[in-house]
Amino acid sequence: MINRNSFLRFILICLLGIIYPSFKSLNEEKRLPKILILGDSISIGYFPFIKKLLVGKADIRRPMLPNGGFENCGGTSKALKHIYNWIGETNWDLIHFNFGLHDIKHVNPINGKNSNSFNDPHQASPEQYEDNLEKIVEILKKTGAKLIFATTTPYPNSKLKPARKPGMHKTYNQIALGVMKKHKVKINDLHSFVLPRMNELQRPNNVHFSEYGSKELAKVVVKSILENL
Repeated sequence: MINRNSFLRFILICLLGIIYPSFKSLNEEKRLPKILILGDSISIGYFPFIKKLLVGKADIRRPMLPNGGFENCGGTSKALKHIYNWIGETNWDLIHFNFGLHDIKHVNPINGKNSNSFNDPHQASPEQYEDNLEKIVEILKKTGAKLIFATTTPYPNSKLKPARKPGMHKTYNQIALGVMKKHKVKINDLHSFVLPRMNELQRPNNVHFSEYGSKELAKVVVKSILENL
C-alpha cells in the first residue's frame, strides 16, 4: 500500500513533468536571436514575410510607429536623427539594414518635400550619402551585433514620382559597397537579385514590389540572415 509521502512525491513528479517543459519552452523562446530590420518601404513590404519564415528561429523586429504601424526609416539623414531610438536598449544579435532609395530621390531645396524635377537636389548628395552612411555604420558597430547591408534595389527608367535619375541606384550602391568594405560589413545584394527580374517582381513604373516580389525578397533576406547568425 502506497503511503501518504510516497503518493505526494508521485504527484510532485507528475506536476514537474508538466511544468518543466513549459519553462523550458519559455527559456528557449527567450534565447532566440534578436534581429533588427532597418529600412524604407521596401523592407516594410518584405518584413511580414521574413517574420513568418523565421518563426521559432529568430525574434524579428523593426521600428514601429505609436499607432502600431511600421515606421519607414527613410534615408540616411533621417536615420542619423533616429538611429539611437531604433536601436534602443535591446542587445541585438544581428542588424540587417538599407538606406538609399530616399537619398536618391529629388527634393525641393526650400521645404525638403518630394520633387518631380531633376533640377532639384537629391535628398542626400552622393558625398553626403557616403558621410552619413559612415556615421551610421560606426553607430551600428558599437552595438556588437553582426551587420548586414542590403544593397538598394533598382528602379525602372520611366518617369517616377518623386524624381529619381535613371541608374543612380548603381552610383549610390557603389558608394555603399565602399563604406561596407572598409568596415567589413556583410552584403546582401538585393540589387543583383532584382535587376534581371524587375518586370516580374516590381509594380509597373514603380520603385515598389508586388506581394509576390516582396515574398521573393523575403526569401533572400532570410537566407542572408541565417547564413550570418
